[in-house]
Amino acid sequence: MNKYIEASETLKTISGITITPFDKNREIIWDGVTENVNYLIEKGLKVIVPCGNTSEFYSLTISEAKEEIKHTVDVADKKAFVLAGVGYDVKTAIEMGNYAKDVGADGIMIHMPVHPYITSGGAKEYFENIINNVDLPAVIYFKDPHISDDIIFDLAKNERFVGVKYAVNDLPRFTRVAVNLPKNDNVTLICGTAEKWAPYYFSAGAEGFTSGLVNVYPEKAFELLHSLQSKDFKKSFEIWNNIVKFEDLRAKYNNGNNVVIIKEAMEMLNLTAGITREPVSSLNDTDRTETEELLKFWGFDIKKRS
Repeated sequence: MNKYIEASETLKTISGITITPFDKNREIIWDGVTENVNYLIEKGLKVIVPCGNTSEFYSLTISEAKEEIKHTVDVADKKAFVLAGVGYDVKTAIEMGNYAKDVGADGIMIHMPVHPYITSGGAKEYFENIINNVDLPAVIYFKDPHISDDIIFDLAKNERFVGVKYAVNDLPRFTRVAVNLPKNDNVTLICGTAEKWAPYYFSAGAEGFTSGLVNVYPEKAFELLHSLQSKDFKKSFEIWNNIVKFEDLRAKYNNGNNVVIIKEAMEMLNLTAGITREPVSSLNDTDRTETEELLKFWGFDIKKRS
């Protein structure tokens, strides 16, 4: 089995997106990065993604993002598959991808380009140029609904392309991708919108999902994964009902709460998460209270840091 096929198989699980802890001066707490990665590995995560959106990728400098990749690789020490987030312009993404390879990352996740004038043809070239110039298994983050799914089929001809983090919550559209992607293409379809959408995506053909919840409550995320893998959808939706409020809180303000809910929940559990960087603000009192009440409902003992 070559490394690309093996990577595709490895991705059929939870992709845990790490957080980037910042101190009060908004500098990275590197001991907190170590703690976070070790926590995920101890809880059974086999795929860890530094520099994802939940890592506040776009608030990091290039040098910080590189250091976060290296730090994660060093801490993981081959106990988990490290899928390093890369992006920005093509040249920078290639530079980051090759840096990730040099420091020992196992694969790259290519962020959807942030550009006001993106086209399907341009997005294909963007992903293709990065994949062709970084000799690592590559996952693309597909989240712009205006971009054609055809680029997935075109890229699937490249053996380095091993997965799609699909984050357009249009289930009939995703189903068409899953049904029409040739089975001999070693591309794993990943629900890119976490636990809230995972049961729906799995019913249509996904084999993995991303998660920020794993930083707070990994046991519940794994319960959902195992029920989905066994196709016990009745149980899956019972678990879903238990955690959907958390995902709803993250989705508030056009997903503006995505990261800060996780960070403040971690802090309530005495885990090192720190604060967020601009342009993400702290939680308002209502959302903070709801988060604390949900953690208590789940049975956690809320601890106050001194």
